[in-house]
Amino acid sequence: MDAPELDLGIDPELLAQAKRLGISVSGMSETQLRLHLQKVDPAGAEERARRWAEENAEAIKEHNERIERRGLISDHFRRW
Repeated sequence: MDAPELDLGIDPELLAQAKRLGISVSGMSETQLRLHLQKVDPAGAEERARRWAEENAEAIKEHNERIERRGLISDHFRRW
């Protein structure tokens, strides 16, 4: 019988990957878990990053176009 899943505020995909690899997430923050998974399963981390970029490609494109048109919010602070 599987243990009930707890809402730890951690990305469910990361929890699933940790579970597949037999990694205990007890006491880990999401950042700590991400860093650990990058070390023990770099291919999995690269695949997640690739999927994220693919899923968010439209928003990234729109953001870059907006920056191209308007510039950065902080541009007026630049001294160079």
